[in-house]
Amino acid sequence: MANIMREKPKSVLITGGTGSFGKTMLRDLLDDGIQEVRIISRDEEKQDALRNDLSDDRVRYYIGDVRDRGAVDRAVQGVDAIFHAAALKQVPSCEFFPHEAALTNIIGSENVIRSAITSKVRSVVCLSTDKAVFPVNAMGMTKALMEKTAQAAARALGPDGDTIISAVRYGNVMYSRGSAIPLFVRQIKSGKPITITEPTMTRFLMPLRYSVALVHHAFQNANQGDLFIKKAPASTIADLVTALKELFGVPDHPVEVIGWRHAEKLYETLASAQELGSSEDMGDYYRIMLDMRDLNYKPYFSEGEPDLKQHDDYHSHNTEQMDVASVKELLLTLPEVQAELKSWSDAR
Repeated sequence: MANIMREKPKSVLITGGTGSFGKTMLRDLLDDGIQEVRIISRDEEKQDALRNDLSDDRVRYYIGDVRDRGAVDRAVQGVDAIFHAAALKQVPSCEFFPHEAALTNIIGSENVIRSAITSKVRSVVCLSTDKAVFPVNAMGMTKALMEKTAQAAARALGPDGDTIISAVRYGNVMYSRGSAIPLFVRQIKSGKPITITEPTMTRFLMPLRYSVALVHHAFQNANQGDLFIKKAPASTIADLVTALKELFGVPDHPVEVIGWRHAEKLYETLASAQELGSSEDMGDYYRIMLDMRDLNYKPYFSEGEPDLKQHDDYHSHNTEQMDVASVKELLLTLPEVQAELKSWSDAR
């Protein structure tokens, strides 16, 4: 199926728009000349801070929770595209409150998708995570079901539906709120030991700007039900910590290994071998096509796919491995790290 490059939307809704991704995407859309960008989130304090920081009349703010279909309907009406970023993303909090994760990540996503279909929004791009592949924790499980919810709706709409529903999946976003890198920087600057769980763990490393580019790529290129993956390098936690210590000029800063956290993996997987068997290599991205079979029993349950290509899973152990020097180079491209290094230098 050939995709059609889409016209620039006039109005975009970002769910969870006060988060790390939402704020970066918002600024990117405004710089691109989008006429109206809507933000829906639950936190009025963060919305007020963002409003005062931007002072841009093109941004409209909606207080609401994606769990509330009525609130979603009010924000969705009349927009051309939705970038669905609202989620509970912290692994430990989702482990202790899995029901809350299900309400936001699954039911909330269903609300966004159904509202978009009702309002005939041109495109919905749902943001997922590497933790949705072979999930071992509640966050990954609920994100995997978010993907299935999006795919089920896409399958029901079919290729000629008014709304194109797609998803993107990416690994750790560097310096996002609540992630490891800002924690390690705080520990260095406060003189406390850097706490790591397992030095040999690998994680994909991706600057926030790449996740924004991935969402744009999905909007521009998605056929019904596509899932897009940004290829990304990875690093061991040990090399990441070493890179940070060298950048801050404290090579002997103490490191404390605290042991594995609840529901952690040694490495993360961005795509399974089976998914890659029905994928298109687009250079910097993989497009994983939707299985459009329905519940006709013979093709779905009996026939199988004898010609499926053979692949390995695509995970952070077998992707491009960054050494300490390349991790340092990547870290130095992050504005947050640049600011932390400047304040550290000024204080000394």
